[in-house]
Amino acid sequence: MSFEIKLPLFQGPFDLLLFFIERDELDIRDIPIAKITDDFLGYMRMMDETNIEVASEFILVAATLMQIKAKMLLPRPQLDEFGNEIDPREELVKHLLEYKKYKSVINSFTELEAKRLLLEKRGNILEEIRSIGEKTNVEAELQDINLYKLLKVYMKVMDRFEAEKKKPVHTVVPFPYTIEEQKVFILSKVKGGKKVSFVEILEENPNKIAIIFNFLSILELLQIQEIQIRIGEGYNNFWIMEKGIMTMSQN
Repeated sequence: MSFEIKLPLFQGPFDLLLFFIERDELDIRDIPIAKITDDFLGYMRMMDETNIEVASEFILVAATLMQIKAKMLLPRPQLDEFGNEIDPREELVKHLLEYKKYKSVINSFTELEAKRLLLEKRGNILEEIRSIGEKTNVEAELQDINLYKLLKVYMKVMDRFEAEKKKPVHTVVPFPYTIEEQKVFILSKVKGGKKVSFVEILEENPNKIAIIFNFLSILELLQIQEIQIRIGEGYNNFWIMEKGIMTMSQN
């Protein structure tokens, strides 16, 4: 019988430590160093048994964990210059928190990279610069420069500046209305069995753009059968009401 061993791969020793911490729901600032060390060494033995080369950084972290474990077993804690007890795990926790912070943004950078790869690159910039340089022959012109040529360049620049100032400017102004907002507006007018004339809606906001949006909103509401209309006498007028309201046409 054949069997298969699936071994999760981690990008580094801190990745493995974070896995153990998240798996067992441990407090990263109060790591049970004995358990983490045993789990870490167990994973390294598994890598060795499956003939996976153990990277030197894993060995370094394993040695650090064992050193911290040994320090925590000593009866005499280390004290700093102020007489406070030094936690042997402090530096390890600091590195883990920093690693976790950077790891949390990796997915965002990966998505940005994927989006960037979908974009088309500009033309060959180096080729364009080389082509422009060959056409202008800047070095040759600099060797034979005089006041007249400088004045001609100045006049060209000023003419170009004036031409840019006279170019028409197109200002795009977004409409202050949307179909969805005007649909809500129309429905609020006929809510509760009320009816409203189209002329009344026009008089409330006689702006041309508002009229267009209101008319399109009425058409959409008719299409999805949320309102009904009744034609009245006169030109360009009709009554708007909720679907299912039975009323007689009004003069």
